[in-house]
Amino acid sequence: MLASSRRTLHREHAWCLRANRICAHLWPRRYFSAISRLGDGVFWYALMIALLLFGAHKGLATASRMFLTGIATLTLYKLLKRCTRRPRPFAADRRIRAWVPPLDEYSFPSGHTMHAVSFSVVALAHHPWLALLLVPFTVSVAISRVVLGLHYPSDVLAATLIGAGLGLLSCLLFPAPF
Repeated sequence: MLASSRRTLHREHAWCLRANRICAHLWPRRYFSAISRLGDGVFWYALMIALLLFGAHKGLATASRMFLTGIATLTLYKLLKRCTRRPRPFAADRRIRAWVPPLDEYSFPSGHTMHAVSFSVVALAHHPWLALLLVPFTVSVAISRVVLGLHYPSDVLAATLIGAGLGLLSCLLFPAPF
């Protein structure tokens, strides 16, 4: 391995260790644990249902696009996890604690972040007024993955880029009829 690659990995690991210590305090741990749980899907399912119930035709179209984007995101996420098999930070260093149980074994990429970003891009393309809710929630989901000891920053960064790309692709492939 190149010296620059080792330095980068060492720095990323140090970031994980520092970020993970935040959850040694009760309130950040509760906040990020709750955000992580909501990011498991609960928040997004509730948003899709709300769009269906209160958004009329536009809500149905947005929820449908979010659902289709979710299927694409899940498929790509599972493929990447299977191909990369990157150990989670807490598995690589006993000083890093997993503050919540992981949903699967591997770290790359962050599925929570991929879904949060892709769903947000689709929802915001059709309902920009949701930005006040979705942007802080999505950022919190991304941060929670590192703070809770489940992902490296590069897992979250890659997932952000992939999720944004999938969300934009969804908007291009299925433009709003309204």
